[in-house]
Amino acid sequence: MANDADNVRAGLDGGIYVAPIGSTVPTDVTTAWDAAWTELGFMSEDGVELNYSTDVEDINAWQALSPVRRILTGVDMTLGFTAIELKADSISLYFPDSTLTTTSGVTKLDIPSSPAPAEMAFGLEWRDGTITNRLILPRGEVTERGAISLQRGAAVGLEMTVSAYASSAPEIATWLTNDPSWVTS
Repeated sequence: MANDADNVRAGLDGGIYVAPIGSTVPTDVTTAWDAAWTELGFMSEDGVELNYSTDVEDINAWQALSPVRRILTGVDMTLGFTAIELKADSISLYFPDSTLTTTSGVTKLDIPSSPAPAEMAFGLEWRDGTITNRLILPRGEVTERGAISLQRGAAVGLEMTVSAYASSAPEIATWLTNDPSWVTS
């Protein structure tokens, strides 16, 4: 099979979306996200990092020098990003179970000492020209947070890693695309 530069893609633009678990998920790449989904806004220039890994357990035998079988023992998918648009949705995601209240033009964020789990549905959309991709995690949670750095020459960022959880379906995520190079015969 020959190399085809037309099949090389970049993530030129896009967004991260959050919604309550069970919200209506997109079934194509052109329909607008349902009203339950909120876009988190600008991300740092580093973009979004998608990681997928599997764990296996080797079964060894006395009669063989290499494993005679490998058993899949785990699957892990994460999304990493740094939100640089500081607004209620991104702040609330970074500080789970927090409370925002506004009185007389001053907003107060109460950060709990023992936050409850904060599972959400997550969506990632990215585009390259006319090619659009959407990745939907029906269940996920922010499981890692980076330090908030305040400095003169950079935007304040909320670095987060979202871990995908299995839902009632066998999938951990769904990837939708209109990329013609993905078309199966």
